[in-house]
Amino acid sequence: MAAFLVVILAAAVTFDVMIGGAWQASLRTEIERNLTQKTQLLGHRVETDRTHSLADIAAQEGQSAGARVTIIDPTGKVLADSEANPVRMENHATRPEFVAALAGKIGVNERRSATIGIPFLYIAVPVSGGAVRLAYPLSDVEAVAAQVRHRLALASGLAFLFALIVAAAAAHWSARRLERIVDVAARIAEGDLHARIKEPSQDEIGRVASAIDKTARQVEQSFAAVRSSQHQLETLLNSMQDAVIAVSADGLVQWANQPMNRLVPQGTRLQQPVVETIRDPDFLASVKQAANTHAVKTARATSIVYGRVFDVTAAPLPDGGAVAVLRDLTETERVEKTRRDFIANVSHELRTPLTSIQGYTETLLDSTLDNVASTREFLEIIRKNSSRMSRLTEDLLTLARVESGETRFDVESVPPAELLHDAEESFREIARTHGIDLQIQDLKPGDSSARDFLIQSLPPVLADREAIHQVFSNLIDNALKYGASGGRIVLGARSAPHAVEFFVQDFGAGIPSEHLARLFERFYRVDKARSRESGGTGLGLAIAKHIVMAHGGSIRAESELAHGSTFLFTLPSA
Repeated sequence: MAAFLVVILAAAVTFDVMIGGAWQASLRTEIERNLTQKTQLLGHRVETDRTHSLADIAAQEGQSAGARVTIIDPTGKVLADSEANPVRMENHATRPEFVAALAGKIGVNERRSATIGIPFLYIAVPVSGGAVRLAYPLSDVEAVAAQVRHRLALASGLAFLFALIVAAAAAHWSARRLERIVDVAARIAEGDLHARIKEPSQDEIGRVASAIDKTARQVEQSFAAVRSSQHQLETLLNSMQDAVIAVSADGLVQWANQPMNRLVPQGTRLQQPVVETIRDPDFLASVKQAANTHAVKTARATSIVYGRVFDVTAAPLPDGGAVAVLRDLTETERVEKTRRDFIANVSHELRTPLTSIQGYTETLLDSTLDNVASTREFLEIIRKNSSRMSRLTEDLLTLARVESGETRFDVESVPPAELLHDAEESFREIARTHGIDLQIQDLKPGDSSARDFLIQSLPPVLADREAIHQVFSNLIDNALKYGASGGRIVLGARSAPHAVEFFVQDFGAGIPSEHLARLFERFYRVDKARSRESGGTGLGLAIAKHIVMAHGGSIRAESELAHGSTFLFTLPSA
C-alpha cells in the first residue's frame, strides 16, 4: 500500500508540473508573438503617420494594445511615453531591448518593474530615427497560471483519491492471498506436509503458490523416502552384533541400536550426555577426537563392562558429532592369548633340552673319537639341526613378545643416518667375506659429501635403536642369503609424509610377484629347500614386520625378476 501511495503521488506531481509548465510556456510564447506583431505595427505607424504627434500615437496605441508605449531617439532619449512624462524619464539607451532595437534587431526582455513591482514583457523594434517599445504586464498571466494550477491540483486530488481506493482494494486482495500462502507455508514448516494452497490464478502470486505446492509435494515424497531409509537403517543396525551409538557435537546421545541398549546395564539415555551412558575414558576420548579432528579414531575400551574388551571405532558425522562402533574382542583376545601362551610355553619347554643336546654334541666333537669317521658326521648333523631349532625357538619367543606387546621399546629421537651407519658397520665385514659390497646409497656415485648431506637433511625418527637394528639385521641377512648373486647391497633412506622410509636393496635374482603379498607371514618361504639349507627359520620378516608396526610404521617389499629386491619400511618422524 505504501508503494502504491508513493507511485500515485509521484505520478500526480509529475503530471501537474509537466502540464502546468507546458501550458504556461505556451501562453507566454503566444503573448510574445502577439506583442511583437503589435510592436511592429506601432513602428510602422510611427514612420508613416505625419498627422499625429508622437505623444498622441503613443497614447492611442497604448490604449488599443493594452500595453505601455515608449518611443526613443537613437541616443536613448525618450521622445514619447503612454504613461509617463518623457521629460522626467531617464535615458533608455542601456535597456536590453532598446540596445537590440538600435542595433537593427527585435529586442525582447522580461523583468520586474522597479516602479510598480510587477513583471513586464518588453519588446522593441527599430524605426527611422530611433526605436519603439511595448511593455506588457505579466500579472494577468500569473493570475491565469495560478488558476490553472489550482484546477490541476483539484483534478490530481480527485484522481489520487480514486487511484487510492483502487490501490487499497488491490492491496487488500493481494494481502489476503499472500496471508493464505504464508499460513500454508507455516503449516508446512511445522511438519504438515499435506497442506496445500490451491491457488487457481496464474498471475505472479498464483505461480508462487503453485511453486510452493509443488515443493511441498516433493518434500513430502522425499521425507517418506527418508523415513523408509531410516527405518531400514535402524533395522540393519539393530540386527548387528556390534553396538552402535551416535553422539551430537555437544556430547549428547542422539541414537543407539539395540545391542548398545543391552550392553549398558542402565540402558542408553537419549538426549543426555554420553558420559551418563558410557564412562570409559578411552571411548570418550576417541569420540571427542573424531568429532574435533573430523577423522576416524580407534581405541580399546576395557571398563565399559567388567571383564570385557571392546574395539572402539569412532567416525565423524557431518553435523559435527561422531558415531562409534563397539566390537566385543573378549573372546578374540582370549583365543589370541591362548595361542601366544602356547607358543611361549612350547618354546620355553623346548629350549632347555635343545641347549643340552647342543652342549653335549659340542663336547663329543671336541673329544678324541676320530677312529669312527661317521661319528663326527652324525654329531655335526645333530649340532646343525639343534642350532637351527634353537634359533627357531628364540625367534618364536621374540615374535610372541613383540606381538603381545610384552616387549617394551625404548623409543627416542634418532637421526636416520645413525641407524644406517650402525647397520653398515655391523655387516660390512660379513658382506666382504661373502664377496658383496655393502654401502649406503649415494646421491652421486663416489660423492660421499653429497650422500652425507642427503642423509643429514632427513628429520629424526622415533625408534628403539636395538629393535630397528634387528630389523636391519633380518633384512640384510636375507639380502646376503638370497641376493648375493648381484654382488652389491644398498642401504638408504628418503623422506615420506610425516615419516622417513628406509630400504635395503639387493641386485640378485628377485622374487616372483605372486609371493610378495605373503613374504611377511610366519614360516612363509619362497624356496623352502634353499631356506632350510641356509638355516633360516622363516620368522625373520615376521619379526621385522611386528617391530616396525609397534613403532607406528609399515613395511613392504618390491621386486623384479633378474633385477633384485627392495625391502622398505617407514618410521614416524620425531
